[in-house]
Amino acid sequence: QVQLVESGGGLVQAGGSLRLSCAASGRTLTNLDLGWFRQAPGKEREFVGASCSGASAYVADSMKGRFAISRDNFKNTVYLQMNSLKPEDSAVYYCAARSAYWSSVCYYTPHSSNYWGQGTQVTVSS
Repeated sequence: QVQLVESGGGLVQAGGSLRLSCAASGRTLTNLDLGWFRQAPGKEREFVGASCSGASAYVADSMKGRFAISRDNFKNTVYLQMNSLKPEDSAVYYCAARSAYWSSVCYYTPHSSNYWGQGTQVTVSS
């Protein structure tokens, strides 16, 4: 059983930065693909980005240039670096995981996720 624990959320002013962490246990990170999602009150869940084993990480087009995803296989942790934060980035951020597809192209959907974390709140004040 894979467990995911997000951390690093909090309150930040607009223009600030946060780094979220998603620590995985129960399986080594090299055998997992992980995705980041967010959901604001009253809105649908939104894809943020993903890190797949054997492929390059990517973020959604709307967040390119501000967000970046990286992984540390030794720490079994995936990171979401968020810069130039805006109030509309406020949401609960979730990481999700599935068994690694080992594809050369990372393509991740929420429906392919087998495991979800509990989420971490990010609030950006104006």
